[in-house]
Amino acid sequence: METLRGKRLLVVEDEPLVAMLIEDSLAGLGCTALTVATGLAEAQSEVGGTNYDLVVLDVNLNGQHAFALADGLVAKGVPFIFSTGYGATGIPSHLRQVPILQKPFQETELVAAMQAALAAKTP
Repeated sequence: METLRGKRLLVVEDEPLVAMLIEDSLAGLGCTALTVATGLAEAQSEVGGTNYDLVVLDVNLNGQHAFALADGLVAKGVPFIFSTGYGATGIPSHLRQVPILQKPFQETELVAAMQAALAAKTP
């Protein structure tokens, strides 16, 4: 997809197989800089030190919710999507406008969610 070509992306995902699936899909779509963080501390460090075009954010990272990180992305104006096996259930009301990628997912769903986030410039 042309809208993803050359984008700098951060994938925050604690499940190695899911992270690899996303990473392979995004590399195939032409994303030039792709970083994977497996936990909240690592993700917060990445977000604080690098400007990303988009973040794929797993809601539950090793038993910790990623909503504080999501709030930080909103404050920085960084578009992101939630990746979750639980759907919109449990997402705080102020973050429900963020596109949700429901696990398990197809590459087309990943791309659609990312394009929606980029188009909306998640507030």
